[in-house]
Amino acid sequence: MKKVYLIAVVLLLSLKGFSQGSPDYGAGMKFDLNEDGSKYLRVLSWAQIWGQYNSDRPLDANGNEQADLDFSVRRARVLMYAQINKDFLILTHFGINSLNSDTMSPTGQGAGSQLFLHDVWAQYSLGKDNAVGGGLHYWNGISRLNNQSTLNLLTLDNQRQAWATLGLSDQFARHIGVYAKGTFGKLQYRVSINGAATTNLQATATPTNNGPATYTGKRLLGSKEAGRTYSGYFEYGFLDSESNFLPYKVGTYLGTKKVFNIGAGFFSHPNGTVIADAGGNLSGENVTIFGLDAFYDVPVGTQGAALTAYALYQNNDYGKDYTLGTTYETGSMLHGHLGYVIPGKSKTKFQPYLSYDERQIDALNDNASQIGIGANAFFSGHHSKLTLEYQNLKYGANKAVNTITLQAMIYL
Repeated sequence: MKKVYLIAVVLLLSLKGFSQGSPDYGAGMKFDLNEDGSKYLRVLSWAQIWGQYNSDRPLDANGNEQADLDFSVRRARVLMYAQINKDFLILTHFGINSLNSDTMSPTGQGAGSQLFLHDVWAQYSLGKDNAVGGGLHYWNGISRLNNQSTLNLLTLDNQRQAWATLGLSDQFARHIGVYAKGTFGKLQYRVSINGAATTNLQATATPTNNGPATYTGKRLLGSKEAGRTYSGYFEYGFLDSESNFLPYKVGTYLGTKKVFNIGAGFFSHPNGTVIADAGGNLSGENVTIFGLDAFYDVPVGTQGAALTAYALYQNNDYGKDYTLGTTYETGSMLHGHLGYVIPGKSKTKFQPYLSYDERQIDALNDNASQIGIGANAFFSGHHSKLTLEYQNLKYGANKAVNTITLQAMIYL
């Protein structure tokens, strides 16, 4: 037992890298509970701190101009999972998101300051390569980006529209339900059946007569009519196999693997949204989202150069003329990003990248486009990095919004 405590202390004092470009981190904060390490507890902790400049911030609630520069804790998380034998696993993940000067509270007891559960699930193995489980989980459908890890992103952050159900039918991209996941040769799969959230981003909305749909199916029609969601994602790997031990998809391997995957996925919520006819009579609209994507990540030449490329087509049907802010809309989307690790012998690696989105929006009969230009500086793989990104968003006829963000990230 003394040996276990000693190893724990050494690991807690270490800030070395682990994967995706920093192999000296070893197994990370892994605490073995028996001699051969088959029983263990694994702990991950990370923080992402943002400084963001935006000259086009809207007026605040009192009509005052807001400062151009803002600071925030984009993410502060702890994830733990334990396996006491090969047949059972439990995972718990909690933290906060987007804590800034507006969401802070005097004594840290306000809603914006509170830790909450992101994931908690129990899993049972079905042989070597397949498993079933249940709980508040992240085994999502649609695309790779809807299953994205926030520890090893290529871009500053995930493509927001790819988290296509976040806050509508789930809690922060997690549903409560049951799932199955596994592999058959080169094919990986994940499917789930879940309960839809009653309280969501449109918790007080009601559809207007002959107006657009609102995401209020479970609240207005009841759980029997609108209480279930269904999702799945399937991908075929042509080169190296990726791990699906956990659901979180890697954004860039920094040349440590050769990966080429093609995937397809879906999300379905029968009667998830509601419309009203001219007389105010309510009826449900089925929410159906599907995606097709491809991911390519390989080392290039020598001295650590690497290429990462990703493309996604996503079709969103949230019901008649659905929109919510500039994030959710019935329509379609094309997204792509490309990154290149510059070769060199230095431990510090640089990765410039480019991303682009084009969205078609039914309700506006118009498009939205977004371009991102940035670079990552890796001091110890993804475990210690800086990211600088310029982003330009043009949404329909609205004025383009320009932001510059600097992120500092460390994770153990």
